[in-house]
Amino acid sequence: MIEIERKFLVTSDAFKAEAFAQNRIKQGYLSSVPERTVRVRIKGDKGFLTIKGISNNSGLSRFEWEKEISVDEAEKLLLLCEAGVIDKIRFEVKSGNHIVEIDEFYGENEGLTMAEIELQSETEFFEKPIWLGEEVTNDKRYYNSYLNNNPYKNW
Repeated sequence: MIEIERKFLVTSDAFKAEAFAQNRIKQGYLSSVPERTVRVRIKGDKGFLTIKGISNNSGLSRFEWEKEISVDEAEKLLLLCEAGVIDKIRFEVKSGNHIVEIDEFYGENEGLTMAEIELQSETEFFEKPIWLGEEVTNDKRYYNSYLNNNPYKNW
């Protein structure tokens, strides 16, 4: 139940030619408090409720619990969420033994494209695609919960 991930800005849209999957994601936050973020998400034809804890000092690891729920339940919970909605398309690209998830944001966060890679340990090696740019793992401005309340267009 510990999520270990690194986040990067994306320098070009070359990843789109490498993507094997893509899904539209709409998500909101029942709580965006860093110590207990509670997210409601619709990804494609599935709904999810996710609870995340605060990141450790490195910013790489944190508690995460996720449960699949129906899209109908997710739509109803989205009505209870804090103001703002994250709207993005997630592309999935294979890189060595890992899957890189690239989020292209729309709406209030249009212009931002960010990649995440989940790891088994904080020191695990992974192949870095050429379109991965600056690492922003430890920059809280790039957390979706932050973007929900402080949209990229306002930076």
